[in-house]
Amino acid sequence: MTAPRLDGLTILIVDDDEDILGGMELAIRAEGANTITATDGNEAVALWRSNEPAVVVLDMMLPKRSGFLVLEELMEASHPPLVVMVTANEGRRHMAYARNLGVHAYLTKPIPLQQLIDTICDLRSQRSAEEGGTMSAAD
Repeated sequence: MTAPRLDGLTILIVDDDEDILGGMELAIRAEGANTITATDGNEAVALWRSNEPAVVVLDMMLPKRSGFLVLEELMEASHPPLVVMVTANEGRRHMAYARNLGVHAYLTKPIPLQQLIDTICDLRSQRSAEEGGTMSAAD
């Protein structure tokens, strides 16, 4: 059995579809991560501010505040989290806008859960290499 790849990492998962949210949370927890969940954009920003997770998995279409508005706020932080935007929207314009705002990865639903985990692991490794060390659980 292999060690959990996200052991100790805190990840905020934001999606207004409870089934999708639950599936992502289960898969991410199975890899050892601590999870926090939100179902709307305002809740996502509040939870991010109070918990400062290292990674945010963010749906684009959310009630109360869109994923783009949440992304803008996250990217204004002095040390922004890694952000994986997930969406059912396949439009290139939306992807380009998300990248312009600073998103680290953009995945189109339905997303195989293993792809989501692999993406988070890859981003974590890239950031660790850029910072010249390993990302601690607190990051």
